[in-house]
Amino acid sequence: MANEAANKAIDSHERAEVDTYDRGIIPAETAARIEREGQNYKTLPTEEKLSNEPTDDQTDSESIRTTDGYTVDNEGLLNNYAVEPEMYYEEPGDARQKAAQETAQRVEALREVNEDQEGKLTEKGDRRGKGTGII
Repeated sequence: MANEAANKAIDSHERAEVDTYDRGIIPAETAARIEREGQNYKTLPTEEKLSNEPTDDQTDSESIRTTDGYTVDNEGLLNNYAVEPEMYYEEPGDARQKAAQETAQRVEALREVNEDQEGKLTEKGDRRGKGTGII
């Protein structure tokens, strides 16, 4: 298939690994983008990549990070969503600390939900607790 050769440099999320929204039909715009961008198709811009560009004015350590909000859709289009810089937080590192705390809470909740209660489910009845109820 033509898509396999162009997907060498993909660093996008699993949802964007497919090149189409339809089954087996590649839109002309997507095919043209694959041909035009080559190895850079569905590749997110990073500060390392941008530092070698002639328009490099955003990669010095004092500038705002502009590459954090990028996402790629199925057709290879880049979206750049706003990301709140740390300078707007009361103390630097608050956002990272909060994200790490939320991740830890999520892991704990999933561990609790997926807890194996061997022997409590029998033909005579279900003696397992009701749990936290994640859908």
